[in-house]
Amino acid sequence: MTLLHRTRTAALLATAVPTILAASLTGPAPAYATTTTASHAVGRDQIACPRGFVCIYPDINFNGQPYVKRAVDGSVRHLPDYIRGKGSSVINNSNRTARVYQKDNYFGRHVCVGHDGGTINDLRSYQLNDTTHSLRNNDTPCGA
Repeated sequence: MTLLHRTRTAALLATAVPTILAASLTGPAPAYATTTTASHAVGRDQIACPRGFVCIYPDINFNGQPYVKRAVDGSVRHLPDYIRGKGSSVINNSNRTARVYQKDNYFGRHVCVGHDGGTINDLRSYQLNDTTHSLRNNDTPCGA
């Protein structure tokens, strides 16, 4: 291990450990994402999320074949096998809030994605990468 590598590792640990320790002392709190503009730029390998839908992508940065759910059709207690436990990013292009849960039946850690263009490009920052099991769409604002 080089000196530069050890220095970077030490710096990373110095910033990560207090955050992890604080989270472990306070317990898991629901997270929520801020709403961004509804016009989300789509890259060459990305599949756009249609208006009125919530899309859960299997890869970060909205890549891969998404699970696409029309928000007005309600919630999903058990996501289909092809995305269940595999979600890595989310776009909410509906007028409802979307909560993605770590476990079936809306249990466990979750994140709220704001309506009208809310996005999370990487669920790793919410400790929810590859753990998506259920989706709740409703009119309750994020943070409420």
